[in-house]
Amino acid sequence: MSALSFESLCLRDDDFPSPTQPQYTEDEFDTDLESDEKEESNKQMSISELYLQACKLVGVVPVSYFVRNLDSTTMTLNHHGLGPLGCKALAIALVSDMHINTLELADSDIQAEGAKYLVEMLRANFTIQHLNVSNNDLQSAGAEYVAKMLLDNISLKSIKLSGNGFTDDDARYFADALSTNSRIKELDLSHNEFCGKGGEHLGQLLANNEGLEVLDLSWNHLRMKGAVAFSAGLKVNMMLKYLDLSWNGFGNEGALAMGEALKFNNTLVHLNLNNNRLTNEGVGMLCKGLEFNDTLRVLLLAYNSLTVEGALALVNVVKNTPKTALEEINICNVLVNENFVHLLEVTCQEHPSLDVQYGGVGGFISKKPPKRVDPMKVIQDYLDQRKLRLWDFFRNIDKDGTMRVPVADFRKAVQQSSIPLERYQIEELIQRLDRDRTGMVDYRGLADTRKQMMRDHRRQLRKVESRQKKEKQKSDRILKTFQSAVEAVTPRSSMVISPGGAKDDSSGPQHFSATPLSSWHHIVMSNSSRYSVTNLSNEHVHLPMLGGTTPYRPTSSPAIRSYSQPNLLDDSPRSAPDKSVSAQGIRSDPEMGHSKLSPTANHLTRSRPALNGKQPKVKAKTKKVKKKKTTKRVNKGSKNSTQAVK
Repeated sequence: MSALSFESLCLRDDDFPSPTQPQYTEDEFDTDLESDEKEESNKQMSISELYLQACKLVGVVPVSYFVRNLDSTTMTLNHHGLGPLGCKALAIALVSDMHINTLELADSDIQAEGAKYLVEMLRANFTIQHLNVSNNDLQSAGAEYVAKMLLDNISLKSIKLSGNGFTDDDARYFADALSTNSRIKELDLSHNEFCGKGGEHLGQLLANNEGLEVLDLSWNHLRMKGAVAFSAGLKVNMMLKYLDLSWNGFGNEGALAMGEALKFNNTLVHLNLNNNRLTNEGVGMLCKGLEFNDTLRVLLLAYNSLTVEGALALVNVVKNTPKTALEEINICNVLVNENFVHLLEVTCQEHPSLDVQYGGVGGFISKKPPKRVDPMKVIQDYLDQRKLRLWDFFRNIDKDGTMRVPVADFRKAVQQSSIPLERYQIEELIQRLDRDRTGMVDYRGLADTRKQMMRDHRRQLRKVESRQKKEKQKSDRILKTFQSAVEAVTPRSSMVISPGGAKDDSSGPQHFSATPLSSWHHIVMSNSSRYSVTNLSNEHVHLPMLGGTTPYRPTSSPAIRSYSQPNLLDDSPRSAPDKSVSAQGIRSDPEMGHSKLSPTANHLTRSRPALNGKQPKVKAKTKKVKKKKTTKRVNKGSKNSTQAVK
């Protein structure tokens, strides 16, 4: 790769025609403001023309977004696929730009060659303060170029280098560059491949740097020796405030070293140790350092191998350390018990600004809290009753009167006041007033909210009424469908008819009692011993025809007994054995109406004897023979009667 000089990024006059200057006549009405605007317009035009000419020279397609947004201070070209040559054309245009202060080039495939062009551009451009070149596959060569730029540049304040494949040896470049550069305030080296040796170099970076305030090293491989060496550098650092070490696998060894560092570090405010393979033992070691620390406010320990024992240790540290500054502890995956909840309530009374996020109680995932009164309405009513203004209430913590206060101060002021709000309501109120999680509560949203609350209340009532109406209509439809299904399953033709007590009356319709088949099924299933297959095989229940008036005449043999329908509605089975019972519970005398039956069937219409009684066993062959004989007799009788009529 050939060496690149600053002059290679500067186009000569003969490379492209200079932009035509507009001709105008100076007169007495021209002002200095108008001339400044014309100069600015000419400047924008020159940068645009410069970029287009540079794209033509290097052979790439211009990015129209860049041309359209030259008047913006933030140039966002993420995911545009610039490539090394496209980055070169962009660097040529930005050499003389003095307006853009934030340059976003994440995931643009600029590679190490493109980083080289950016480095040369930043030697002349002192306006850009924030640079993002994450996910650009810079590798070791790109890390070396960036480190050289950090040695010379005096304008950059933050740089993001996430996901560029940096290794342990590359960490040495950043350690050397940032040992002397105190102007960089934010550094993002997440999603790289720093391991044990890289942890040692980064520890030296923290020990020697005097300007870095935000460091992101998440999603690396800082374990064992690397974690211990890095914590040793943090121990003597006096500037770092926000440190993200999540997804590194620190383990208990790293937790022990971090606890030792927290004993001496008095600047760190935010520490993220999510998903670092910490156990209850590691948290106990970390708590030993928290006992001496009075600056750390936020501690994130989610998705570690913690139980309720580790959770109790964290809360006990806050409770037993009067000078602690902890305001937020995140252990959102830990299931706790009632003892932890009680200890947390007691601790929150002593430290009102504390907020602990845990997973659930008693082995169950935390349920949605019951619906409570709107906390904004509670505060508004409280102020109305005492005839106070919001500023009167918060003037002790809002000295400037900007109606913006830190979250911790707001939580503490509300808890120490006499406003009847629970801890869950306070957190809900903070989330509503700080939606972007900036750490500042803008309580102007609490003012003049009564009308909005009334509108919300009426809207909620309408929703409830509409939901109840829909549920009632749905229930009515279900009942109607069910009734239709019952009628379809139990038609009139499937009713079981009993002739008990019915008399043949040619002058009017025949009266009968009916019972649905479903009742028969229930009786048969509950009395399976009485209505067994063996008992019913020798018995016959005869039914009259629904539409006819001719009495029913059985054709069974004398050995087969016929019975009427048993009483299904009478619970007491105390009917006399010589009485037949209809489905409606009316006893009928077997002697009544026997003259209506044929002489051969008089002895077949007796009432059913006790079902538990033993019945004579008849062989199947005998049955068949008797049936044949009976049929013959009936046929002969019918022939004789026919002859007599003739």
